[in-house]
Amino acid sequence: MNKNMKATILIMSLIISTLLFSTTSSAAKYKVTETDSLYKISTLFKISVSKLKAMNHLTSDEVYPGQTLTVSAKTYTVKAGDTLYKIAKRYGISVNTLRKANNIWNDNLVAGKKLILPGVKPQNTTQTTTKSKTTSTNTSIAKETSLSSNAVISYSKEELDLLARLITAEASGQPYQAMVGVGGVVVNRVQSKEWPSTIKGVINHVSGGYYQFSPVKNGYINHPATDIAIKAAKEALNGSDPSKGATFYFDDSSKNTWLWSKPIFARIGAMVFAK
Repeated sequence: MNKNMKATILIMSLIISTLLFSTTSSAAKYKVTETDSLYKISTLFKISVSKLKAMNHLTSDEVYPGQTLTVSAKTYTVKAGDTLYKIAKRYGISVNTLRKANNIWNDNLVAGKKLILPGVKPQNTTQTTTKSKTTSTNTSIAKETSLSSNAVISYSKEELDLLARLITAEASGQPYQAMVGVGGVVVNRVQSKEWPSTIKGVINHVSGGYYQFSPVKNGYINHPATDIAIKAAKEALNGSDPSKGATFYFDDSSKNTWLWSKPIFARIGAMVFAK
């Protein structure tokens, strides 16, 4: 083999190695928030707790706010005209998980900003891509009760109607974002281990003899949902959360000192959102 041939092979090897490395590299930096735990972070990025600990050389399950962790996820550089919804839709993830991964709770994006795409990993080969598409299809079939591919939780037609009726009863006359926020609180409870795991279970939940939502007790939940409430319910189910992760809401005229003592995450119209 002549010298020119050897040099060519060496150069090609280096190029291939570089391409492989850039394709399979999926590390991103995530900053821990006050409500985080290793389990929540691993769930958000769809990796195991053990892998997350190994990636960051952690010897315990303890994390602290402000701590920077390496996570397995692709990053995306924001371009002019981008929105969280467009980016989330492009990569097949929910707006809510995109918000959580980047701690963004408004809709202001600056071109050039890098976003972490939770659960999105680079595709190495055609086979991997095909497998990913097959898995996605199987997941959609398994969640046949879900009415939207962008939904952050599975739900049925009856549960969509139930959520819209709750929003109608609780937030009619309030700003649209407050209505979405009410839906967001229900979604946040479904996603939390502290509450039932379905929309129906959360809305009809009775704890210690107390109804969690007064319209269930007084019967207002049985009134038909308005069109705008149905729209708000769908937006919340697709990941929009003006409540900023709240699990409680109440009217600002409430005299309940227990509710007022909770950390307030957002105030929209007369609605107060807390956790």
